[in-house]
Amino acid sequence: MSTTLDHAHGHDQGHDHAHDHPHGFRRWLFATNHKDIGSLYLWFSFVMLLSGGVLALMIRTELFQPGLQYFNPEFFNQLTTMHGLVMVFGAIMPAFVGFANWMIPLQIGASDMAFARMNNFSFWLLPPAALLLAGSFFVPGGATAAGWTLYAPLSTQMGPGMDMGIFAMHLMGASSIMGSINIVVTILNMRAPGMTLMKMPMFCWTWLITAYLLIAVMPVLAGAITMTLTDRHFGTSFFNAAGGGDPVMYQHIFWFFGHPEVYIMILPAFGIVSQILPAFARKPLFGYASMVYATASIAILSFIVWAHHMFTTGMPVTSQLFFMYATMLIAVPTGVKVFNWVATMWKGSMTFETPMLFSVGFIFVFTMGGFTGLILAVTPIDIQLQDTYYVVAHFHYVLVAGSLFALFAGFYYWGPKWTGFMYNEFLGKMHFWLSLITFNITFFPMHFLGLAGMPRRYADYPAQFTDFNTIATIGAFGFGLSQVFFLFFVVLPSIRGGKKAADKPWDGAEGLEWTVPSPAPFHTFETPPLVK
Repeated sequence: MSTTLDHAHGHDQGHDHAHDHPHGFRRWLFATNHKDIGSLYLWFSFVMLLSGGVLALMIRTELFQPGLQYFNPEFFNQLTTMHGLVMVFGAIMPAFVGFANWMIPLQIGASDMAFARMNNFSFWLLPPAALLLAGSFFVPGGATAAGWTLYAPLSTQMGPGMDMGIFAMHLMGASSIMGSINIVVTILNMRAPGMTLMKMPMFCWTWLITAYLLIAVMPVLAGAITMTLTDRHFGTSFFNAAGGGDPVMYQHIFWFFGHPEVYIMILPAFGIVSQILPAFARKPLFGYASMVYATASIAILSFIVWAHHMFTTGMPVTSQLFFMYATMLIAVPTGVKVFNWVATMWKGSMTFETPMLFSVGFIFVFTMGGFTGLILAVTPIDIQLQDTYYVVAHFHYVLVAGSLFALFAGFYYWGPKWTGFMYNEFLGKMHFWLSLITFNITFFPMHFLGLAGMPRRYADYPAQFTDFNTIATIGAFGFGLSQVFFLFFVVLPSIRGGKKAADKPWDGAEGLEWTVPSPAPFHTFETPPLVK
């Protein structure tokens, strides 16, 4: 796809707009520019990543040796619950929304997002939600300890920390819905002339589909936690068996949200990797159309597999068979994607700069997570492995090595366009190898713990599980320190200065975002570019 700018002032080098945006705290508080809001999302998500990481390290510290070492079991359960909520709703999802805010207008040649003030509002709902979650540790009874899934009847019996958690999730859900509406309208209505849907970058496609998923399922989560709230305080019995309710109904409603949610957290990652691989293989993405259809298929199938999280709830065998086969079916479009990525690299003239390393690392480790998911889809195996560390290993392979590695890849790939400076390549590669190795040291042993029957969310364990837990804890501290290294030695120096980035720092990169200067000016594409 060749791109030409039909106007000399395509990105207004001619006239500087520095005078018309406020400086200091007002620039950020009242931000309506998609780049500023994208940066706010990214910083917020990184703070939440480090906070959730501290909770994870507290969990791993307790599990370093058998016996109760540092925390009582109630507090341990608060840690596991809050770690999950903070990472899912505070770190991974806002980070992808930050990427969407920064990159979608640049990729489709739009001047900004469709609803600039709503964009500001949807970001500023997040910090209060984060404060509510953090503050819930300090109320009587502590934070919610019902697991990040907030299953009844536990969630109907917790203290006020549970209500703070519910309110926080309502705020984050509202933020997600508004952000998604903004993304859908921007992509459908604001593409540059000549950019048909099937000429859009893959990142825009994956986000368009993800935004539809979010709009469909966030209200379902809102319903589940609102029913929990009324059960707790207003005498309803949705999930209270004594009043004629059904705690398993909560699981059905939650996972009808929860399963599309896991694809919400991985589809934008697919988009980022699909942008980076062609750039460093120096050839077009193999099977662009099939990638689009595979993404849509994954999204549609994600709605009919929710009960594979519930094989041990006493489901009829017919349902178990249906959900088992439906879950296995998702492996087909996912396999199409992996095949296309490998085919893109096949016979390409590849170089392995940091974005490419994270992308290839993503494919390798995400595929491993996919295989363990396929194993868990088999009902009789899942009944054995339900709620063991095998499940923990599986979803961390998909979420950490999936979503998080793709986010790192995206930072290294587009970061020069954001900051105007190149990161230090050696330190970037060091960050990759440290992350990949320590990640596997942390989570690979958990497969064996799960196969041996160690249940998750327990503060103590029998002595035979000691060795693998010790290894996992050492790996976890290494992984956490790798991200601190990333902050202080990669991110902050590349913001402050360094080698100037070219407008197009990667010679194989394609797309409109590389036609604007680095760093991208405050206003871009005031006159839409013409896509030929």
